Amino acid sequence: MNATIRRLALTAAALALSGAAFAQSNTSGLPSTLAWSAYDVGSGGYNQAVAIGNALKQKYGINLRVLPGKNDVSRTLPIREGQVQFSANGVGGSYMAQEGIYEFGAKNWGPQPVRALLLNNSDQILSVIAAKDAGIKTIADMKGKRVAWVIGAPSLNQNITAILAFANLTWDDVKKVEFGGFGAALDGLINNQADVAFTSSISGKAYQLAKSPRGANYPTIAHSDKEGWKRLQNLAPFFFPFNGTEGADLSPAKPAESASYPYPVLMTYAKQDAKLVKSMTEAMLATFDEYKSAAPGNIGWALDRQKFGWVIPYHPGAIAVFKEKGVWTAEHELNNNMLIKRQQILADTWAQVQARKHADDKTFAQDWMASRAAALTKAGMDPVLKSW
Repeated sequence: MNATIRRLALTAAALALSGAAFAQSNTSGLPSTLAWSAYDVGSGGYNQAVAIGNALKQKYGINLRVLPGKNDVSRTLPIREGQVQFSANGVGGSYMAQEGIYEFGAKNWGPQPVRALLLNNSDQILSVIAAKDAGIKTIADMKGKRVAWVIGAPSLNQNITAILAFANLTWDDVKKVEFGGFGAALDGLINNQADVAFTSSISGKAYQLAKSPRGANYPTIAHSDKEGWKRLQNLAPFFFPFNGTEGADLSPAKPAESASYPYPVLMTYAKQDAKLVKSMTEAMLATFDEYKSAAPGNIGWALDRQKFGWVIPYHPGAIAVFKEKGVWTAEHELNNNMLIKRQQILADTWAQVQARKHADDKTFAQDWMASRAAALTKAGMDPVLKSW
């Protein structure tokens, strides 16, 4: 009996030691299981999240669960509801959620207190891609063509709206074809149901289109056309001119003169614990060498590729890391504080609009957009959109 007790005691001690060793091996300060939301399986954001998850597993023993969503709302909802801690999101779930526009202007949404951790600025482009056999070489050539509209994805649709404006076109000048998700829209090009869609050049679907019988090309968005860029950025200030060299049918020897913006945006909400955010940001930077070549576009997560003066504020937990690295400046702080003030103005205005009675959803939306524009203008801020 004493021998049995002794064996049990030794076994318990061994298990305790192995548990302690495992705890010590995870020096990241992160929980053993993390959850992110990302775009559909096969998208650039999803592929990058999986690669990052593998690096976190190898270095810290952390399991990263990636929850795919077919549009901006379905990627952002899990953060709001506390089902995931972070999201590899796009401008829809970050900038447009902050602004409370399009789907985020619905009564059950409104402006969201989003915060960035890191922005991916890779060599990809985020722009329109066309089936090569459609003969679309410039944005002006999109006139009369079949253009994909993704239901529930305001970022994709607003991006195309802005790009059409570059050539003085609107959705009335094209044939709108509706799809239920990002993947379905790209499949629509491959299956000859549409001619143009919005994508990341490194998405799996972009590669599939390039290899399909239809082929792929990126309509030129001429960087020299200053008036065109003014029209584009008036509707989508998050875009910047960019020569893409990474992705389907792209290389340094075969670049595309186009447009881009940070994608994915690793983000969370303002309420997220600062220590958790700091640990996540540190882990992303510490494992960079392990995942930077593991998926197309991962090079964009590098610290020296960050754009700290972008259109949504950073979380204090992430800012703490940037200050320690010596890359956060007074100018960045000023911009961040301005964006937080913008979010507060939007939140206050939303509360006022919600408190008023409205005949229907249409009148609610009209009141919100008018009130939103008036409040931002009064504060000396550009509302960007005054209606939709």
